[in-house]
Amino acid sequence: MKSIKWLGQLQLIIPIMLGTAIYAFGLLYFIIPNELMEGGVTGITVLLNYAFHIAPSISTIVINIPLFLLGMKILGKRQSIYTGLGIVSLTLFLWLFELLIDKGWMIPFRTEHDYILASLYAGVTLGTGLGIVFRFGGTTGGSDIIARIVNRKLGFSMGQVILSLDILIIGLSLFFIPLERILYTLVAVFIASKVIDFIQEGAYAARAFTIISDQAENIAGRITVDMERGVTLIPAIGVYSKKAKHIIYCVVSRQEIRRLTGIVKSVDPKAFMIINDVNDVHGEGFKEE
Repeated sequence: MKSIKWLGQLQLIIPIMLGTAIYAFGLLYFIIPNELMEGGVTGITVLLNYAFHIAPSISTIVINIPLFLLGMKILGKRQSIYTGLGIVSLTLFLWLFELLIDKGWMIPFRTEHDYILASLYAGVTLGTGLGIVFRFGGTTGGSDIIARIVNRKLGFSMGQVILSLDILIIGLSLFFIPLERILYTLVAVFIASKVIDFIQEGAYAARAFTIISDQAENIAGRITVDMERGVTLIPAIGVYSKKAKHIIYCVVSRQEIRRLTGIVKSVDPKAFMIINDVNDVHGEGFKEE
């Protein structure tokens, strides 16, 4: 029983550590070597590095201590454990990559002309790292704690909150960094926020079909037989016609959208279809947990 519990914990701990490793790598490999910026508390550590040559590993742990204490009070014991894990893991990986760079075993990516390339790679790398950490219930401290609190209390996505905080911190950095680098940084921040939401909400995207038709039962039968997809018939009454009918509800993968649309049109060319994005699907025919 204990081994099963520890296995479950490892399935959360390992991804959080992996995410912080990717984030630390992006910060030291793309951001700092090209004198770009970051948002939130990490942005403060970057500014301290530029201004006073303080190692990000040191400023990260020092700044995050009071924020971690706040997180313990607001987020509870379980969430605080994973937040502490994220902070410690990020600090250790920053220290490790700093050591590798100092010894010349890792050569950071530097450019004097193509900053857009550095911004793109930085955004993808940082967003991937944070997205993994968030998806498995952790944070890397700093603005991540604030983002998770706002996400729980107000319902805004993690990416939206972090984007807003990043813009605020980056705006303040105009006093220390040329405007050109700030503009490139905004590209990285925007990409990172989209990657975070993509990973948070699920890499598997699908489409939900709501179909209104007088041939609902025939359409549902075709979908069930031809596509082997589950279909739900919802009783309804047309307000104008006063006739009882059925509404079809069905979820399919992106690759099946055209096929489903073709089936509906072949049975009833006048059918009314509403198609909605679905970011995460669990159940038979989709992801199983």
